[in-house]
Amino acid sequence: MTRTDALKAVIASLQEELAALKSFDIEALAAATAEKEVRIGTLAARNDNPISAEERALAEEAMRLNETARVYVNLMSANVKQRLEALTGIKPAAYAPTRAVA
Repeated sequence: MTRTDALKAVIASLQEELAALKSFDIEALAAATAEKEVRIGTLAARNDNPISAEERALAEEAMRLNETARVYVNLMSANVKQRLEALTGIKPAAYAPTRAVA
């Protein structure tokens, strides 16, 4: 598998992951995430340099998709937090310092 093919496979996995996030399909999300990890491992094994302009564009697309997925996860997490706080009436402290343990 060429690095270009590996990048395209990572992009496909990221698109599957985003679709699963948007539809709240936990099983599809787990499968897409696992597949993404495998494909990233395959990509990491391709250690040939230099990177071509096409490969750079594909890597940038993968990074954009990954950032979009990260935003979705953060929004979902914030939504769950807000709902739990509304249900329980408990709002955690914004900052709670901890003591250092020697």
